[in-house]
Amino acid sequence: MNVSVAPFKVGSGERCGTIVIVDDVTVRMGLEEQLQHSEKMASIGILAAGVAHEVNTPLTGISSYTQMLRQQIKNDDPRSALLEKIEKQTFRAAKIVNNLLNFSRSSKAEFENLDTNKVLLDVLSLLEHQLERGRIKVRKELSDLPLVRGNENRLQQVFFNLILNSRDAMPKGGWLTLATRAEDDAVVVEIRDTGHGIKPEHVRRIYDPFFTTKGIGRGTGLGLSISFGIVQEHGGAIFVESVPGQGTTFQVALPSLAAAEAARR
Repeated sequence: MNVSVAPFKVGSGERCGTIVIVDDVTVRMGLEEQLQHSEKMASIGILAAGVAHEVNTPLTGISSYTQMLRQQIKNDDPRSALLEKIEKQTFRAAKIVNNLLNFSRSSKAEFENLDTNKVLLDVLSLLEHQLERGRIKVRKELSDLPLVRGNENRLQQVFFNLILNSRDAMPKGGWLTLATRAEDDAVVVEIRDTGHGIKPEHVRRIYDPFFTTKGIGRGTGLGLSISFGIVQEHGGAIFVESVPGQGTTFQVALPSLAAAEAARR
Protein backbone atom coordinates (compact mmCIF):
# COMPACT_ATOMS: atom_id res chain seq x y z
CA MET A 1 0.00 0.00 0.00
CA ASN A 2 0.96 3.61 -0.58
CA VAL A 3 -0.56 5.95 2.02
CA SER A 4 -0.56 9.73 1.49
CA VAL A 5 -1.73 12.25 4.08
CA ALA A 6 -2.33 15.94 3.32
CA PRO A 7 -4.16 18.85 5.01
CA PHE A 8 -7.56 19.85 3.57
CA LYS A 9 -7.90 23.62 3.30
CA VAL A 10 -10.70 25.88 2.12
CA GLY A 11 -10.30 28.97 -0.09
CA SER A 12 -9.34 31.19 2.85
CA GLY A 13 -6.49 28.88 3.74
CA GLU A 14 -8.18 27.63 6.88
CA ARG A 15 -7.55 23.96 7.58
CA CYS A 16 -10.81 22.04 7.78
CA GLY A 17 -9.53 18.46 7.98
CA THR A 18 -7.18 15.88 6.53
CA ILE A 19 -7.16 14.00 3.26
CA VAL A 20 -5.96 10.37 3.46
CA ILE A 21 -5.35 8.52 0.19
CA VAL A 22 -4.72 4.78 0.30
CA ASP A 23 -3.48 3.30 -2.98
CA ASP A 24 -3.21 -0.47 -3.57
CA VAL A 25 0.03 -0.92 -5.57
CA THR A 26 0.16 -4.72 -5.43
CA VAL A 27 -0.27 -5.14 -9.18
CA ARG A 28 2.31 -2.47 -9.98
CA MET A 29 4.86 -4.07 -7.65
CA GLY A 30 4.26 -7.44 -9.32
CA LEU A 31 4.83 -5.93 -12.76
CA GLU A 32 8.03 -4.26 -11.57
CA GLU A 33 9.32 -7.59 -10.24
CA GLN A 34 8.50 -9.27 -13.57
CA LEU A 35 10.39 -6.54 -15.42
CA GLN A 36 13.43 -6.99 -13.18
CA HIS A 37 13.30 -10.73 -13.74
CA SER A 38 13.13 -10.23 -17.52
CA GLU A 39 16.19 -7.99 -17.42
CA LYS A 40 18.11 -10.62 -15.46
CA MET A 41 17.08 -13.33 -17.91
CA ALA A 42 18.40 -11.17 -20.76
CA SER A 43 21.82 -11.21 -19.08
CA ILE A 44 21.60 -15.02 -18.90
CA GLY A 45 21.14 -15.10 -22.67
CA ILE A 46 24.38 -13.17 -23.18
CA LEU A 47 26.22 -15.47 -20.79
CA ALA A 48 24.75 -18.60 -22.41
CA ALA A 49 26.18 -17.75 -25.83
CA GLY A 50 29.68 -17.56 -24.36
CA VAL A 51 29.23 -20.72 -22.28
CA ALA A 52 28.04 -22.72 -25.30
CA HIS A 53 31.10 -21.76 -27.32
CA GLU A 54 33.66 -22.26 -24.53
CA VAL A 55 32.24 -25.48 -23.04
CA ASN A 56 31.02 -27.44 -26.05
CA THR A 57 34.47 -27.53 -27.67
CA PRO A 58 36.27 -29.38 -24.83
CA LEU A 59 33.19 -31.55 -24.25
CA THR A 60 33.38 -32.75 -27.84
CA GLY A 61 37.02 -33.73 -27.34
CA ILE A 62 36.34 -35.56 -24.08
CA SER A 63 33.43 -37.46 -25.64
CA SER A 64 35.44 -38.42 -28.73
CA TYR A 65 38.46 -39.68 -26.78
CA THR A 66 36.19 -41.61 -24.38
CA GLN A 67 34.49 -43.37 -27.29
CA MET A 68 37.88 -44.23 -28.79
CA LEU A 69 39.02 -45.75 -25.47
CA ARG A 70 35.78 -47.74 -25.15
CA GLN A 71 36.41 -49.32 -28.55
CA GLN A 72 39.83 -50.48 -27.34
CA ILE A 73 38.52 -52.11 -24.16
CA LYS A 74 36.43 -55.26 -23.85
CA ASN A 75 32.92 -54.96 -22.45
CA ASP A 76 33.73 -57.14 -19.41
CA ASP A 77 36.64 -54.87 -18.42
CA PRO A 78 35.79 -52.89 -15.21
CA ARG A 79 37.12 -49.74 -16.87
CA SER A 80 34.44 -50.01 -19.55
CA ALA A 81 31.69 -49.07 -17.10
CA LEU A 82 33.66 -46.03 -15.94
CA LEU A 83 34.21 -44.86 -19.50
CA GLU A 84 30.52 -45.33 -20.21
CA LYS A 85 29.67 -43.08 -17.25
CA ILE A 86 32.13 -40.44 -18.48
CA GLU A 87 30.55 -40.55 -21.93
CA LYS A 88 27.02 -40.23 -20.51
CA GLN A 89 28.05 -37.25 -18.40
CA THR A 90 29.59 -35.46 -21.38
CA PHE A 91 26.33 -35.91 -23.28
CA ARG A 92 24.43 -34.65 -20.24
CA ALA A 93 26.70 -31.61 -19.92
CA ALA A 94 26.19 -30.81 -23.60
CA LYS A 95 22.41 -31.04 -23.15
CA ILE A 96 22.56 -28.73 -20.14
CA VAL A 97 24.49 -26.13 -22.16
CA ASN A 98 21.96 -26.39 -24.97
CA ASN A 99 19.09 -26.21 -22.50
CA LEU A 100 20.59 -23.05 -21.03
CA LEU A 101 20.53 -21.54 -24.50
CA ASN A 102 17.01 -22.78 -25.16
CA PHE A 103 15.79 -21.54 -21.79
CA SER A 104 17.20 -18.05 -22.35
CA ARG A 105 15.42 -18.00 -25.71
CA SER A 106 12.17 -19.23 -24.12
CA SER A 107 11.97 -22.11 -26.62
CA LYS A 108 9.55 -24.96 -26.10
CA ALA A 109 10.88 -28.35 -25.02
CA GLU A 110 9.46 -31.66 -26.20
CA PHE A 111 7.20 -33.12 -23.50
CA GLU A 112 6.32 -36.76 -22.87
CA ASN A 113 4.62 -38.84 -20.18
CA LEU A 114 7.04 -39.35 -17.29
CA ASP A 115 7.36 -41.35 -14.08
CA THR A 116 8.66 -38.74 -11.61
CA ASN A 117 10.08 -41.41 -9.26
CA LYS A 118 12.17 -42.84 -12.10
CA VAL A 119 13.46 -39.40 -13.10
CA LEU A 120 14.46 -38.70 -9.48
CA LEU A 121 16.14 -42.10 -9.00
CA ASP A 122 18.08 -41.74 -12.26
CA VAL A 123 19.53 -38.48 -10.94
CA LEU A 124 20.32 -40.09 -7.59
CA SER A 125 22.23 -42.92 -9.32
CA LEU A 126 24.52 -40.33 -10.93
CA LEU A 127 25.25 -38.64 -7.60
CA GLU A 128 25.44 -41.63 -5.24
CA HIS A 129 29.25 -41.72 -5.26
CA GLN A 130 29.54 -38.01 -4.48
CA LEU A 131 27.04 -38.31 -1.62
CA GLU A 132 28.84 -41.32 -0.14
CA ARG A 133 32.16 -39.52 -0.36
CA GLY A 134 30.61 -36.56 1.46
CA ARG A 135 29.32 -38.84 4.26
CA ILE A 136 25.72 -38.07 3.33
CA LYS A 137 23.12 -40.76 3.96
CA VAL A 138 20.06 -40.93 1.72
CA ARG A 139 16.55 -41.71 2.90
CA LYS A 140 13.97 -42.50 0.18
CA GLU A 141 10.26 -42.05 0.87
CA LEU A 142 8.70 -42.63 -2.54
CA SER A 143 4.97 -43.09 -3.07
CA ASP A 144 3.03 -44.43 -6.04
CA LEU A 145 2.50 -41.48 -8.35
CA PRO A 146 0.41 -40.62 -11.38
CA LEU A 147 2.33 -39.76 -14.53
CA VAL A 148 3.28 -36.17 -15.33
CA ARG A 149 3.74 -34.42 -18.65
CA GLY A 150 7.25 -33.04 -19.00
CA ASN A 151 10.73 -33.03 -20.46
CA GLU A 152 12.90 -35.67 -18.78
CA ASN A 153 16.25 -33.96 -19.24
CA ARG A 154 15.02 -30.61 -17.93
CA LEU A 155 13.39 -32.14 -14.86
CA GLN A 156 16.58 -34.11 -14.23
CA GLN A 157 18.41 -30.79 -14.31
CA VAL A 158 16.10 -29.43 -11.58
CA PHE A 159 16.54 -32.44 -9.27
CA PHE A 160 20.27 -32.61 -10.02
CA ASN A 161 20.69 -29.00 -8.95
CA LEU A 162 18.60 -29.31 -5.79
CA ILE A 163 20.43 -32.44 -4.63
CA LEU A 164 23.83 -30.84 -5.29
CA ASN A 165 22.76 -27.78 -3.30
CA SER A 166 21.79 -30.07 -0.41
CA ARG A 167 25.17 -31.79 -0.63
CA ASP A 168 26.97 -28.45 -0.51
CA ALA A 169 24.91 -27.43 2.53
CA MET A 170 26.23 -30.47 4.47
CA PRO A 171 30.05 -30.26 4.21
CA LYS A 172 30.43 -32.49 7.30
CA GLY A 173 27.80 -35.01 6.22
CA GLY A 174 24.17 -35.47 7.19
CA TRP A 175 20.86 -36.83 5.96
CA LEU A 176 19.29 -36.24 2.58
CA THR A 177 15.63 -37.22 2.26
CA LEU A 178 13.95 -37.68 -1.10
CA ALA A 179 10.18 -37.94 -0.75
CA THR A 180 7.37 -38.00 -3.30
CA ARG A 181 3.60 -37.92 -2.93
CA ALA A 182 0.43 -37.29 -4.88
CA GLU A 183 -1.46 -34.25 -3.66
CA ASP A 184 -4.79 -33.24 -5.22
CA ASP A 185 -4.03 -32.82 -8.95
CA ALA A 186 -0.27 -32.53 -8.44
CA VAL A 187 2.84 -34.62 -7.94
CA VAL A 188 5.09 -33.26 -5.20
CA VAL A 189 8.82 -34.00 -4.93
CA GLU A 190 10.38 -33.03 -1.62
CA ILE A 191 14.15 -32.75 -1.11
CA ARG A 192 15.16 -32.25 2.54
CA ASP A 193 18.61 -31.87 4.06
CA THR A 194 20.05 -31.37 7.55
CA GLY A 195 22.51 -28.72 6.43
CA HIS A 196 23.29 -25.18 7.56
CA GLY A 197 20.09 -23.73 6.09
CA ILE A 198 19.45 -20.42 4.33
CA LYS A 199 19.39 -17.05 6.09
CA PRO A 200 15.94 -15.38 6.03
CA GLU A 201 17.29 -12.35 4.18
CA HIS A 202 18.62 -14.63 1.42
CA VAL A 203 15.49 -16.74 0.87
CA ARG A 204 13.80 -14.13 -1.35
CA ARG A 205 16.91 -13.84 -3.54
CA ILE A 206 17.81 -17.48 -4.13
CA TYR A 207 16.03 -17.57 -7.52
CA ASP A 208 17.78 -14.41 -8.76
CA PRO A 209 20.30 -15.10 -11.55
CA PHE A 210 23.93 -14.95 -10.37
CA PHE A 211 22.97 -14.79 -6.66
CA THR A 212 24.96 -17.34 -4.65
CA THR A 213 26.05 -17.78 -1.04
CA LYS A 214 28.66 -20.43 -1.86
CA GLY A 215 31.55 -18.03 -2.32
CA ILE A 216 33.78 -17.24 -5.27
CA GLY A 217 34.50 -20.22 -7.51
CA ARG A 218 31.96 -22.53 -5.85
CA GLY A 219 28.72 -21.48 -7.48
CA THR A 220 27.48 -19.55 -10.50
CA GLY A 221 24.16 -18.48 -9.03
CA LEU A 222 22.33 -19.82 -12.08
CA GLY A 223 21.14 -23.23 -10.86
CA LEU A 224 18.04 -22.20 -8.91
CA SER A 225 17.13 -19.46 -11.38
CA ILE A 226 17.09 -21.94 -14.26
CA SER A 227 15.33 -24.57 -12.14
CA PHE A 228 12.64 -22.02 -11.27
CA GLY A 229 12.09 -21.32 -14.98
CA ILE A 230 11.96 -25.03 -15.87
CA VAL A 231 9.36 -25.76 -13.18
CA GLN A 232 7.25 -22.81 -14.37
CA GLU A 233 7.57 -24.08 -17.95
CA HIS A 234 6.03 -27.36 -16.74
CA GLY A 235 3.10 -25.50 -15.15
CA GLY A 236 4.40 -26.25 -11.66
CA ALA A 237 5.74 -24.37 -8.68
CA ILE A 238 8.75 -24.57 -6.38
CA PHE A 239 8.69 -23.79 -2.65
CA VAL A 240 11.39 -23.55 0.00
CA GLU A 241 11.38 -23.70 3.78
CA SER A 242 14.63 -23.26 5.69
CA VAL A 243 15.73 -22.93 9.30
CA PRO A 244 19.34 -21.75 9.74
CA GLY A 245 21.37 -24.45 11.45
CA GLN A 246 18.69 -27.12 10.99
CA GLY A 247 18.25 -27.64 7.27
CA THR A 248 16.31 -26.78 4.14
CA THR A 249 13.35 -28.34 2.34
CA PHE A 250 12.58 -27.73 -1.32
CA GLN A 251 9.25 -28.83 -2.77
CA VAL A 252 8.66 -29.15 -6.49
CA ALA A 253 4.98 -29.46 -7.42
CA LEU A 254 4.10 -30.59 -10.94
CA PRO A 255 0.60 -31.02 -12.39
CA SER A 256 -0.40 -34.64 -12.91
CA LEU A 257 -0.96 -35.88 -16.46
CA ALA A 258 -4.73 -35.73 -16.03
CA ALA A 259 -4.57 -32.16 -14.70
CA ALA A 260 -2.20 -31.08 -17.49
CA GLU A 261 -4.48 -32.54 -20.17
CA ALA A 262 -7.53 -30.90 -18.61
CA ALA A 263 -5.74 -27.54 -18.56
CA ARG A 264 -4.68 -27.99 -22.19
CA ARG A 265 -8.28 -28.74 -23.20
